[in-house]
Amino acid sequence: MEQDQFWKAIVMKRFNEKELKRLNKQLRGIPPAEVIQWVIDNSKNPVVTTNFRPYEASILHACSQIDPSIKVVWCDTGYNTPQTYLHARQVINLLSLKVKLYTPTETAAYRDAIFGGVPSVEDPLHEEFTRQVKLEPFQRAMKEHEPDVWFTNLRVGQTSFRDSIGILSYSKDGILKVSPLYYWSDEELDAYNKEHNLPNEFEYFDPTKVLSNRECGLHA
Repeated sequence: MEQDQFWKAIVMKRFNEKELKRLNKQLRGIPPAEVIQWVIDNSKNPVVTTNFRPYEASILHACSQIDPSIKVVWCDTGYNTPQTYLHARQVINLLSLKVKLYTPTETAAYRDAIFGGVPSVEDPLHEEFTRQVKLEPFQRAMKEHEPDVWFTNLRVGQTSFRDSIGILSYSKDGILKVSPLYYWSDEELDAYNKEHNLPNEFEYFDPTKVLSNRECGLHA
């Protein structure tokens, strides 16, 4: 099968678990830029999502180099650190990103008053908090844009769930997720950022995860 037909099939067809495993095995070792190029060439409405956590500049740069007009969906919980907000502005301006911003329907101040601050992960209120600040804005974004491809910066080693997927996976709603940097280490991303003069920032905090190895429900 020619490359264009191969990638068109990947974007348009829903593969079963066995087929997806085979495809991911074939894709391992292919340069991320090639994966991104092939997918964008064969998709109608791709998006890349970001929360501007560490190393997000890498995936945003990689995607925007192939398609400068690609939609960038940023779901801002309203609880980012000042450093993360400054980093986000820097990256947006540096890469001229076409950002589509989504925020919770209530302010952080209102929610803090109702919940008494950010609920701990053991608190029964944490699930509702997560729905309000992350899941609902994300679902709203996906409903509005209806992408056929969702680029992410998921990488092996981040969580046990992420270790089980691969470069290609599916969202809960059946959207094809593509993680071109899936097998890249921090050291490889550091080198990529240095090569392309990209900033990085580590003062990121996700109130829905708290611990770095937890999933918030967006992917798993």
